[in-house]
Amino acid sequence: MSIAERLTDALRTGSERTGPVADLFARVRSSIDDDRRIRRQRQARTTVVAALAGAALAVAMGTTERRQGEWNMDWWILELVWFALMVGLAVWLGPFIRRFGKAYAADVFRANPRTGKSFIVLMDVAYYLIFMAYILFTVQFEPAGDWENTVNANQLQASTVRLGGILLIVGLLHGLNVLTLPVMGRIFTLNRQLDEDAAGVAS
Repeated sequence: MSIAERLTDALRTGSERTGPVADLFARVRSSIDDDRRIRRQRQARTTVVAALAGAALAVAMGTTERRQGEWNMDWWILELVWFALMVGLAVWLGPFIRRFGKAYAADVFRANPRTGKSFIVLMDVAYYLIFMAYILFTVQFEPAGDWENTVNANQLQASTVRLGGILLIVGLLHGLNVLTLPVMGRIFTLNRQLDEDAAGVAS
């Protein structure tokens, strides 16, 4: 018997042993539904961010006046624009980090996938709490000492520093999370193995 005939016979035998999957249609349908849900969520997030950015730009353009050859804007207008942009950044950045973190968490918690999903949810809550707390801590209700009634270089610099501050905090927390997550996954796996061993001994 030639190699081609042996290979054909092996493939035919393997195909005869393989039976139809009972839940194949349900799994395909579930995958299609998940893809549609992800696309709808992505479109909704994009719409929200675009609406916030558009509203902030419209407010900025509508409240900027040209006086003596210079463009002037009241200081509180820039604060409103900054607040809207920060909220939009939080809405966009959170799902962006989660999308790339799911595979990483699934690999770390492969012995206990439910723990990985719960961890992602808890990290989302912590992320939004930190982001909103920073926004509330840094929002200004009156001009600072070196600001003027209209936007000046000091206010622009302060807004830039606040934006850089939240990005630095999120980056540091994300890096710390990436470094510590494998250790936590290993600890959870060892605890689960110890519990299973203890249950086996008890039985």
